[in-house]
Amino acid sequence: MIQGLRDKVVIVTGGGHGIGRAYCHGFAEAGAKVVVADIDAPAAEKVAGEVVKQFDGKALAAKVDVANEQSTKDMAKLTLDKFSRIDVLVNNAAIFSTIPMNRGGIDTIDPAEWDRMMTVNLKGLFFCTRAVLPAMRQQKAGKIINISSGTALNGGQNYIHYVTSKGALIAMTRAMAREVGDYGICVNTVSPGFVVTEGRAVDPAFNASRVANRAIKRVQVENDLVGTVMYLASPESDFMTGQLLNVDGGAYFVG
Repeated sequence: MIQGLRDKVVIVTGGGHGIGRAYCHGFAEAGAKVVVADIDAPAAEKVAGEVVKQFDGKALAAKVDVANEQSTKDMAKLTLDKFSRIDVLVNNAAIFSTIPMNRGGIDTIDPAEWDRMMTVNLKGLFFCTRAVLPAMRQQKAGKIINISSGTALNGGQNYIHYVTSKGALIAMTRAMAREVGDYGICVNTVSPGFVVTEGRAVDPAFNASRVANRAIKRVQVENDLVGTVMYLASPESDFMTGQLLNVDGGAYFVG
């Protein structure tokens, strides 16, 4: 169990489904107060209920559209009204594999889809971070954890808009870390590999190829990411910022 998270207030965007839900459960088990933020309000309510019932925890469900700046400000206000502080933001919400996207070459991507990808995956992170920074600056402490993707490291083929958004997120993390370090705020990135998660249609042959390419030859599941994210949220990583942690079972080694 990661130490130092009891009673910390943690916002997880995209917390109503998949890996985001796993993060919420992990933080709840560690004794944190969890804000389940999701555009899918019923899913957020469901996960918040799980936090209370399964972990005897404290939770808040917040409907948020990360692509809408006012909605992210409302999320931060709701959190402060309920818990009086914001200690951790996990920027997990994104357009990803369970949401339909063009998987063709660069010539086939509609500019409107490109813009939507950047709006959700990058501007959404920008808005969410700006929404929580006033509270973190006032506290002189905070942890921001951005979720990228292994595709940004290996150049995933046939969804260049997604890969680009996740690569830009890594650069964004480093710029943020420089900007807010004087306030005791740490900003880091986690890069997951190919995760078999809720709602993800997986071709068995493709999944087998992913497993074969790893040093640790098994399927990657949601809980494989939880410990790393919790470590970055905890006091144990207080002198670590601007970094990328790649969690993919050794499919790709970051140099």
